[in-house]
Amino acid sequence: MDIVDRMLAGDRRALSRLVTLVEQESDEVAEVMQQVQPHTGKAYCIGVTGPPGSGKSTLVDKLALLLRSRDRSVGIIALDPTSPFSGGAILGDRIRMDRHALDRGVFIRSMATRGSLGGLARAVRDTVRLFDASGKDFCIIETVGVGQIELDIVDTADTVAVVSMPETGDSIQVMKAGILEIADILVVNKADLPGAERLTNDLEGMARDNQREPWWSVPVVPTVAKLNEGLEGLMEKVEQHRKALEETGQLSVRRQEQRAKELMEIVERLIRDRLMKGKNADGRLGAIIQKVAEAELNPHSAAMEILNDKDLVHGWLLGTNENP
Repeated sequence: MDIVDRMLAGDRRALSRLVTLVEQESDEVAEVMQQVQPHTGKAYCIGVTGPPGSGKSTLVDKLALLLRSRDRSVGIIALDPTSPFSGGAILGDRIRMDRHALDRGVFIRSMATRGSLGGLARAVRDTVRLFDASGKDFCIIETVGVGQIELDIVDTADTVAVVSMPETGDSIQVMKAGILEIADILVVNKADLPGAERLTNDLEGMARDNQREPWWSVPVVPTVAKLNEGLEGLMEKVEQHRKALEETGQLSVRRQEQRAKELMEIVERLIRDRLMKGKNADGRLGAIIQKVAEAELNPHSAAMEILNDKDLVHGWLLGTNENP
């Protein structure tokens, strides 16, 4: 496709258009990704997540500035809640990052979650690939918040930084809820506020007690992003984690696992979509669904009946079922 060639040649408009195609789940996405695939694998992806108000956007903004000062190009995906009116990202183009607007070494894309499980839009992984193929050295994903449904950022990023801040009662509770399990780096932002030292100590203790890998101890990094304090130390830890992943072979393993899981998620979604389309197109499938709706048949038995009907399954998988 000519548009892919133009993106590979550095055309920002082509990159923007391709990201739009990915967001719209265009039928062209499979072909685009096939062309893009040989040009991927060089960019390093950092995921930044944490409770609302912890300063994630400012942190990402300053990290981008730091990377640019080192002559590294950056692609940023800012995931925002979906507008209930337009369906678009509420924060739009991220006013807080508008200083990068004229910098050709930075590409920022706000993306609506559209209710996607885990807060990550379906298009995020493919957008990372597009950034990678376009020559970006780093991709940074900033998520909308933190919680159990945010945990799938680990299936996209190479290094996950979980941001918290002092004087918020939910910070430690969030960590206890399971988010600590995905953190490669813990960041205490707004570390100039009261309680920062205590929070840092608490997190260091929790990190020691919950060490997942013998080759990596999760560090706790205090930062004051708005004052550019601690950013060098944070980036140093990112590089150390990257080196540890590469030296142990875990970077390759992590990316292989991510791709395998992504494949299963795509297959699952396509099957679900075709099943939903087939419920009205195939009389047998519609009849089974109606029996479940009227409590004549339990969902488990209905599911087995559908899966055991080879002609029915084959028909709706191929999209060839028609009303009898």
